[in-house]
Amino acid sequence: MNARNSSGAGPSWWLEIFVLANVAGLAPDIYLAHSENAFRHPAEYAPLVFSLVCPPLLVLALLARRHPATFFLGRWLGHAIGWAAVLLGVSGVLFHLQSQFFREQTLHNLVYTAPFAAPLAYTGLGLLLIMNRMVDADAAEWPYWVLLLALGGFVGNFVFSLADHAQDGFFYAAEWIPVASSAFTVGFLLIPFLMPLSRSYVRVCWFVLLVQALVGLLGLYWHVTADLRGTSPTYFEKFVYGAPPLAPLLFPDLAILAGIGLWLLQQNLATGGDPGGAAGPNHRLPSTSM
Repeated sequence: MNARNSSGAGPSWWLEIFVLANVAGLAPDIYLAHSENAFRHPAEYAPLVFSLVCPPLLVLALLARRHPATFFLGRWLGHAIGWAAVLLGVSGVLFHLQSQFFREQTLHNLVYTAPFAAPLAYTGLGLLLIMNRMVDADAAEWPYWVLLLALGGFVGNFVFSLADHAQDGFFYAAEWIPVASSAFTVGFLLIPFLMPLSRSYVRVCWFVLLVQALVGLLGLYWHVTADLRGTSPTYFEKFVYGAPPLAPLLFPDLAILAGIGLWLLQQNLATGGDPGGAAGPNHRLPSTSM
């Protein structure tokens, strides 16, 4: 990516801020989740430390990329953090599955093990950092990479919602909402890779993303109110042992990410650029360059 694409406010800048906010925002979520067993294994501190240490480094990388003299410092610092996040996420999935699933490969153990898809949030954020340095923000394919990673996030959200709510057998019918909502959004976000986009379809996509944000806020309300009705003696314990209060925020979070890519595709349509899909000049996922 050229320095000129990162020297001011723009899609590349927005993406960096998105990653920074999410890495920092994962800290309280990790703290609550791992407090359930009082950080029994020392490795459980790894994501918490990562989320506390990396935001200042990401700020440094963001500022360094604004100036030609320090541009490459910001570039490679982001690469280092990105690859570390990918490794952390993948190892977290293996660590979570190892708790029960690898001992006996059953659907029961897959559901009742630690939330195996949750650490992939770090992998997704790491891939965003890496992509933002390997693909020029001015390139027609940049928004497709953003949409692809948002699509992967919604697939993960589908798996996470399905496994998490299966623990209580979908006791409340409303627990199917995030499962259906995630699957619905995955279908919509696949279309830009398969067929040419129209302005009317982009408008429908904006509506779909708005619905995802509302689903997340509704889930936040339901999780928090359910936790507050819990029987634990302190508010902290209510949130630790109850429904994960911050998990539904993945929906508006991913909607914002997809919105960044969708906004750029909308600009391309307005200027007569790549319509996407098989008819566009960039119908295949592009090659990247270091």
